[in-house]
Amino acid sequence: MLKFTCCDTIAQFSSAQHAQLLRGITRGFEKECLRVEPQGTLARTLHPRALGSKLTHPWITTDYSEALLEFITPPSQDPDFPLAHLRDIHRFTVRHLGNEALWAGSMPCQMGADKDIPLADYGSSNAAKFKYVYREGLGLRYGRQMQTIAGVHYNWSLPMPFWQALDESGCCGKTLNLQDFVSERYFGLIRNFLRYSWLIPYLFGASPAICRSFLQGRHSDLPELFPGTLYGPYATSLRMSDLGYQNRAQDQLHVSFNSLGEYTSALEAAIRTPDPYYQEIGVKDGEHWKQLNANLLQIENEFYAGIRPKRIGLQGERPALALQRYGVEYVEVRLFDLNPMVDIGITPEQSSFADAFLLMCLFRDSPPITAREQAENDENKRRVVNQGRAPGLQLLMHNREQPFRALAHELFDDMAPFAAMLDSAWSSTRYSGALQALRLRIDEPELTPSAQVLARCREQGGFFPSAMQWSQQHKQALLGQPLDAATQARFEASVQDSLREQERIEAQDQGSFEDYVAGYFA
Repeated sequence: MLKFTCCDTIAQFSSAQHAQLLRGITRGFEKECLRVEPQGTLARTLHPRALGSKLTHPWITTDYSEALLEFITPPSQDPDFPLAHLRDIHRFTVRHLGNEALWAGSMPCQMGADKDIPLADYGSSNAAKFKYVYREGLGLRYGRQMQTIAGVHYNWSLPMPFWQALDESGCCGKTLNLQDFVSERYFGLIRNFLRYSWLIPYLFGASPAICRSFLQGRHSDLPELFPGTLYGPYATSLRMSDLGYQNRAQDQLHVSFNSLGEYTSALEAAIRTPDPYYQEIGVKDGEHWKQLNANLLQIENEFYAGIRPKRIGLQGERPALALQRYGVEYVEVRLFDLNPMVDIGITPEQSSFADAFLLMCLFRDSPPITAREQAENDENKRRVVNQGRAPGLQLLMHNREQPFRALAHELFDDMAPFAAMLDSAWSSTRYSGALQALRLRIDEPELTPSAQVLARCREQGGFFPSAMQWSQQHKQALLGQPLDAATQARFEASVQDSLREQERIEAQDQGSFEDYVAGYFA
C-alpha cells in the first residue's frame, strides 16, 4: 500500500488546537427504502400527501419509483444529529403508511413486471416533468427494477478553517488559490477511496442473498439457499455486484478522477455524445417524452460511482458546471447497504468509521489512477462483494496477490491516528472505540452484517420471510416511539410548507417543456 507523505502534518493536526478544526466536519445521510404492501409486494399507492410534496419537501421525497422513499438529513456538524433526525423521519413516516411497511433490505422482492413499477410523479411543473422523463429514460435504458434497489449515501465535507490550516502547512508544495487546493485534495481523497473502498462492503455489506424473482427470468450462477432465495455463500453485498446496482453500458465512458478538469470534461462530453442504442429508443413519441436525450448520459447524475464530488450551484447550475465554476464542496459516499436488522437501516459506527476512513484517504499520498490500477480496483471490489468472507481471500495490490486480512488490518492501522484526531476533537473515545469493534470483523467474519443476515435467512427459510419479518418488526418498533409535541409540530409544518411551495411553482408561467430542457443543457 502507499504510505503517508505528510507525517509532520498528521502530527500537527493531532495536536489539540488543530484537532478542534475537525469539529467543523459537516455530514448527512440520504436513505432510500421501498414501501410495500402487507403481503410484501411493491406498494402501488401514491406517495402519501400527509408526508408533503416530494418535489419540495427538504427531508422526505422519493427516488426513482413512487414507492421508493428517500429520507434526507440536513447537513450538520453534530455527529449525533444525522441519525437522530433520520429516526425522527422514520417515526413520522410510519404513522402515515396505513397498512404498508418500509422494506428492510436493499434488494427488492416481489416486484411484479418491470413495466408495472410506478415512476415517481412530482406534479405538473416543468421541473417535475423533467424528473419524470429522466426516470422514464432510466427505465428504458437499464430496466426499472434495477432502479428500485435501495442504499445509503453519506455526504461529508471538511470546514474551510481546516483547509486553510492544511494549505498553510505547506505539505503539498504547490501554490494554488484556496478553492483549487480544496478541489485538488478532495480528488486525491476520492482516488484513495476508490483504491481502498473494498473495505466498506466487507464491514457493512448486508445483501448476501436475493429473491429469485428479482432476476425476472435471467440466469444466475448463484446457488439456491431455499426455493425462491439465491445467495452467495461468502458474499457481502450483492447490491454492489453485477446482479445489483451497476451499469456496464457506462464502461465506455472512462470518467477520470485524476483531476477536476478531467472529471467534469468527461461528464460534459457524455451528456452531449449520442449513443446509437439510445437513439434507436428515441427521445419522443409524438408529444410523449421517453427520455431527456439520446446521449451516453441524460444528465450527470446518471453516472454511477461509489463516490462522487459534489457542489450545490449558486444559481441552480448543472452538477458538472457547478463543479467547474466553484470547485468541490463535499463528497457523496454511495457504498452502504441498508442494514435490514436495524429499524432505520444504519448503525452509529458507520459514520464514525467513514469519518476516520475519509480522513485517512485525504492525508494519504494519492497519485493518478492508471488504467491498469483502475482494473485492479474494480477486480478487488468484485472479489469482496462476491467472496468477501471466503477463507484465504486474496486481493490485488500493485499486480500482486496479497491476503485480504493483512491488507484490511493495515488499513485499520493507518486509520488509527485519524480516529485519535477525532477523539481529541470531541474529547471522547467514540472513534477509536468504533474502529476497535469493527476490526474484530476482519478475523471473525461471522460478526459481519452479511454473515448475520445469511444466518437469519437460514433460520427463517429464505430471504423474503426474513426481510418481511424485519420490516414488520421495525414498523412496530417505530410506532412505539412517538414524536414529542414540538417535533411533531415541526414535521407537520414542513409538510404544509412543501405543499404550498409546490403550488407556488406550479402557478408560475412555465413556458414550453422543450425550452426548459434546452435551457438546462445550454
